[in-house]
Amino acid sequence: MIEIVSTRHNPLIDPGLSVWGWEIPAYLFLGGWVAGILVLSGFLLATGRHARRSCVCFGMPLVGLVLLSAGMLALFLDLEHKLFTWRLYVTFEPWSPMSWGAWILLLVYPVLVASALMRPPRLLMDLVPGVRRLSGRLGGNAAVVRAIGVAGMASGTALGIYTGILLSALGARPLWSSAVLGPLFLASGLSSGAAFAHMVARDREESEAMARADNAFLLGEVALIALFLVGLSGAGEAHAMAAGLFLGGPFTAVFWTLVVGLGIVMPLLIQSLAVSHRIAHTAIAPALVLLGGLALRFVIVYAGQYSHWPRG
Repeated sequence: MIEIVSTRHNPLIDPGLSVWGWEIPAYLFLGGWVAGILVLSGFLLATGRHARRSCVCFGMPLVGLVLLSAGMLALFLDLEHKLFTWRLYVTFEPWSPMSWGAWILLLVYPVLVASALMRPPRLLMDLVPGVRRLSGRLGGNAAVVRAIGVAGMASGTALGIYTGILLSALGARPLWSSAVLGPLFLASGLSSGAAFAHMVARDREESEAMARADNAFLLGEVALIALFLVGLSGAGEAHAMAAGLFLGGPFTAVFWTLVVGLGIVMPLLIQSLAVSHRIAHTAIAPALVLLGGLALRFVIVYAGQYSHWPRG
């Protein structure tokens, strides 16, 4: 099995232990963002909202393809044995998070492509023969559109949860030993997808709907963060020490300022005022949500490597 850890070492964390750099947090963030795009665009397709030509569900899958490719590149850069990556796709290990992730990512690509072909850019239709005809066949069949939407919601949910399970399955670090990480990363990914849709949607009604959805995801994220910290605090000495990294420890300021304050509370307040028509919709809140989602992955990954079990 391919190791996803890098060969960099940090003796301040744990002498001799391989340490993840920026690549893994970036991969987890981009994967979660794509998961949110898949779920939301899939929902719009499955519920018939794509009937509007301005539906944000048509442009987001193309963005998702770019983001997912960037995330895969970041993951590839962190692989220790890059030449053996292909082995992940000639076998399947039911108990390996990396094996699940490899196959989930393999399934996500065709779903994104199919979603993008609902209404591809005119330039693509002009340059690639057959794209216009294929788009007409896919978009003109209601059952096919609904199936693609359902596939998007299912694959997006699997991808979003996987990004958290990838960490929680690694029991070597107490901070990551929590079943809440999967739902937390999924909620954060959904929030990132909704924030992006809120920012780029051309239809005012759709933009407000995405802002309301993002507010719900942000509230869910707050609840999951609380469950995450409470669960760690009551699970044992090592887990309580891991939770202490955010409750007075070295990661307290960055966690509560960037992740919770600027990444959740501030955009929740701004978007609540915007959807109640007290202030205008701007890109500030969505940008803060994306920043908070990125900060969440960096903080969880770095703090997790800092946490450790008591040495016997």
